[in-house]
Amino acid sequence: MKTKDYLIVALAPLLVLLIPLVGIMVSEEWKWTWSDFVVAWCLLAGTTFFYRLLATRKVANFAYRAGAGLAVAAGFLLTWVNLAVQIVGDDNPAFVLYFIVVVIGLAGVGLARFQPTGVANASFATAAATFLVPVIAVILWPTDSSPGVGQVFVLNFGFVALFAGAGLLFRCAATQARFDPN
Repeated sequence: MKTKDYLIVALAPLLVLLIPLVGIMVSEEWKWTWSDFVVAWCLLAGTTFFYRLLATRKVANFAYRAGAGLAVAAGFLLTWVNLAVQIVGDDNPAFVLYFIVVVIGLAGVGLARFQPTGVANASFATAAATFLVPVIAVILWPTDSSPGVGQVFVLNFGFVALFAGAGLLFRCAATQARFDPN
């Protein structure tokens, strides 16, 4: 990555964070602390960094870039929603497993060395790990699901679909890379 990329990673989240900053100035409903801004900046900067890192690879054809965008967006949304409302319920210890899911995805991408086939496998593994979180939560903490078990599974399925869709796009990118002589 170039210096310009690092500036984008550092400054783009600041533009987005102007929204809640203005919100807390004009409305009593916005209740952000400085630590909320720091966590949000880290999450947005990390998301921007990983997208720039994945999507600007030499092997990055359209399918690879779309897969990277979908995978990074899914990881961002999963983390953001889990931080905001704890997907599996308030005070349910299983909410930590969603952070482990994101680490599984990142580790898989690193082990795959950003190659499309390996990143596809990492995306599918992340989808499988995401699928298992509410299953584990229901088995270990059956009464701790505040929005309801059905709602948790429906929301969780959305994240599973996003990661699996990214895996399919990466697999398509791997196929295109095999048949592209350039």
